[in-house]
Amino acid sequence: MEGLEQDKALIRGLIAFSGTHIAGLAKKAGLSPSTLNRPANGSATTRLSQRTLEKLRGAYPSFPGWAGFVMPSVDVPDDQYEDVVPVREIDLTFGMGSTYLDVPITEEVHRFPRAWIRRYTRASPDRLFFAQGLGDSMEPTLYDSDLLLIDTSQRTLNMAEKIWAVAYADCGMIKRLRPVPGGGVEVWSDKKEVSPFTAYDGELEIIGRVVAVQRKL
Repeated sequence: MEGLEQDKALIRGLIAFSGTHIAGLAKKAGLSPSTLNRPANGSATTRLSQRTLEKLRGAYPSFPGWAGFVMPSVDVPDDQYEDVVPVREIDLTFGMGSTYLDVPITEEVHRFPRAWIRRYTRASPDRLFFAQGLGDSMEPTLYDSDLLLIDTSQRTLNMAEKIWAVAYADCGMIKRLRPVPGGGVEVWSDKKEVSPFTAYDGELEIIGRVVAVQRKL
């Protein structure tokens, strides 16, 4: 069960268990009814915070639904939670030379302030993911093990001198792309020693545009 559906089931289960309503549930837990209304009616866009869940658990410790309930991984104050959005990180490594894509992929979800995400893209958070870069062919712009934020809503090559996550010959790459006459696409590295090549006739698939990078210093 997804997180929002889990919250919805929790609130409705607590109402049935306690024989009360949203206002009564909130009052006993020391919460505002508005904190529980949106999860209960299915209109919430973010998870209940850990603080809210802890208050509910303290008010109804014998509720059997706690046994299978998974708490969210990040604690955010209730008055800020609506401004926090989930973004996936997948364990697929994109070569800044190339790496094979035919491997099992797992993912985890992190939460970031919406304002931080909007510094780099206006795309919906479900169209974004983080993945790790590998190799040195995009130096000095990108380095080995940089964490890249990729916007999959941008898949049309309509901007020059941008950096893209692409698939070519079953390999994942992080490269600059330049369209050429005749329908081809030149694939460039930022490292001068690496020669560009040209992909033709749908050989190259754009996965998304790299819109931000995080790295350790």
